Amino acid sequence: MIRVLVCDDQALIRTGFATIIDAQPDLAVVGECGDGLAAVAEARRLEPDVVVMDVRMPGIDGIEATRRLAGAEVPRPVKVLVVTTFNIDEYVYRALRAGASGFLLKDAPPAQLLHGIRTVAAGAALLAPEVTRQLIGRYATRIRAADDVPGDLPLTARELEVLRLIATGLSNAEIAETLVISHETVKTYVSRILTKLGLRDRVQAVVYAYRRGLV
Repeated sequence: MIRVLVCDDQALIRTGFATIIDAQPDLAVVGECGDGLAAVAEARRLEPDVVVMDVRMPGIDGIEATRRLAGAEVPRPVKVLVVTTFNIDEYVYRALRAGASGFLLKDAPPAQLLHGIRTVAAGAALLAPEVTRQLIGRYATRIRAADDVPGDLPLTARELEVLRLIATGLSNAEIAETLVISHETVKTYVSRILTKLGLRDRVQAVVYAYRRGLV
């Protein structure tokens, strides 16, 4: 069972999300809240698997709440799926920078919301490849300072090849097809890459590749 905390300042939106989520046999809403400070407090109290987070909320906004729950300095980060009305590049960038694992618009169909929750809960990042390429291409220099990127890459030639393909926005299935290897082998390579480079997810891997000039 995937436990979900829903955070949105509009009661109707919260109720709608909760109804959709609770209707699934593998999902359960364990709490709801309407502002950023409450989101942080409830997430720490309830320890949900996924927090569905709005951006614009009173108190502190969803970006700051995400940073407090999933930022780089947080010892036990919570998985956050940001869902917002505003399709603004800066919001997406700030959400990912703060530690969000995914980003969806509120006008997405219910199936996408459910897919997003399951994807984030499974430890994967949720961001369309084309959005990843657009955002990283625009903001890469702001996401990671050059002195944060080590000089030597601790990757094998094949791992480096997989990293480049990740950075172009290919899915695991597409990488497997490109390299003529199994899907499970690709998953193993991706896991090794993230571990060796100290990265949390595919989005950070894309950022890293851009900062290193690999793509």
